[in-house]
Order: sequence, then C-alpha cells, then structure tokens
Amino acid sequence: MVNAYQLLRAIMNTAVDDEVIQRNPCRIKGADTYDVPERPVPSVTEVFAVADAIGPRWRALVLLTAFTTRRFGELAALRRRDVDLANRLVRVQRNQAELNSGRLYDKAPKSRAGFRPVAFPAEIVDDLAHHLDRYAGPGPDGHLFIGPRGGKLRRNNFRDDWIRARTAAGVSADAHFHDLRHTGNTLASQNGASTRELMTRMGHSSTRAALIYQHMTSDRDRAIADRMGEAVRQALRRDDPATEAGQ
Repeated sequence: MVNAYQLLRAIMNTAVDDEVIQRNPCRIKGADTYDVPERPVPSVTEVFAVADAIGPRWRALVLLTAFTTRRFGELAALRRRDVDLANRLVRVQRNQAELNSGRLYDKAPKSRAGFRPVAFPAEIVDDLAHHLDRYAGPGPDGHLFIGPRGGKLRRNNFRDDWIRARTAAGVSADAHFHDLRHTGNTLASQNGASTRELMTRMGHSSTRAALIYQHMTSDRDRAIADRMGEAVRQALRRDDPATEAGQ
C-alpha cells in the first residue's frame, strides 16, 4: 500500500507541475515516508576509469553525464548544435522518450526548468571535440550520441556496455549509470553551488516554484564548472603514479 500511495502522490505532483491541477490531493502526513538506500557516488577517479574502460564511442557520454548531471533521455536527445565548445556549454532543449511499441522520439521537457544551458569543466573539452569529430551524427541536427550503425542511443542497448566498463574499472556492482549524476552534483555542491544553482543545473523545480524558474547567469555557472574542473585535476594528480613518484 505504501508503494501505491508513493506512486499516486508522484503522479499528482507531476500533474501540479504541468498545471493540470492546482493542488496535490495526496496529503496524508507520513504516509509516503520510507527508507531509501543511499546510492553510491562514483569518485572522480572512478568516473575516468569507467570512461577509459568503456571505449572511445561512449567515453564522452560518461564524462558529460558525470560533469553536467544530464539525465539519460536528455543526453540521448542532444544534437551537435546543442554543444558549444567555445563557451563550454551544453543546451538541454529536449528529452528522448520511448513508446510502448519501442519507437523513440524527442519531446520537450515537462517544465520550464528543463530548458537550460549547463556549463562543463574545461577538462572534458578535448574529449567532446574528439567525439564530435569522430562519432556524432552529421550536420547541426545530427544526434550527439549514436550507435556504431547510426541508430539512436537506447537505454537497453547501452546497459551491457555500462556493466562491462563498470566491471573492468573495478567500480561497485551497485553503481548504476544514473549514479554518475551524483558525482557532478556532489562536486558542484562542494565547490560553492547554492541550492538554487544546483536545482538549475539538475533541471529541477519545486511544485511551488514551477512558474518562477530562476535563470542563472552563464558566468556564474561557468565559475562553478571551473571549480569542479580544479577538483577533477587535483583528484587525478593524487591518483597518478607518475606524480607520486616525482614527489
């Protein structure tokens, strides 16, 4: 019963976000309280280990997920024109969805908070540039991530690649691809991002603030990404055997 109530309350919250209803009728205090197991947060070193293990086609996908905290559907819907290497921005404008028939299509984010530019650290620019040069679909509207045969990125097809890379990198078997987002969110929080800035980067909006989405300035967001990049460099230096040998 608790799970059923949780699902119903989540559905009603979405209806409030979409302005279908004005107030969530599921308001029983404590009825949706439950213990959620804490998800693993891959370290920076683990993120790069998985990126190395997964191979060149999906390396940028792993890094972009970790350091921009994009959802899988948002990444699958990205086009070439959504990536701005000069300004280190990725623009989220759509989300990939799957019908019961298995057909994939791109749709607009469900809320205003879903439309957002997100800055990424300079440390992954070369990886993204290489990906754009070698693996992205042709033309400005070409999908950023496509399969070896040109097909769209599909969650079920990618799962095996993720599991093999995770295993090869020695990362916990409990770590899901989605957990890469926790790495970026944790880094941003540790390096000065406010609650509002985190919400903006993640594309979240509360039910009360759905219509007052607060845009961050690109300069402030880029500064957050710069501090994340410094944390990346420090972590990689600490784990580099060559660096340790020279000390």
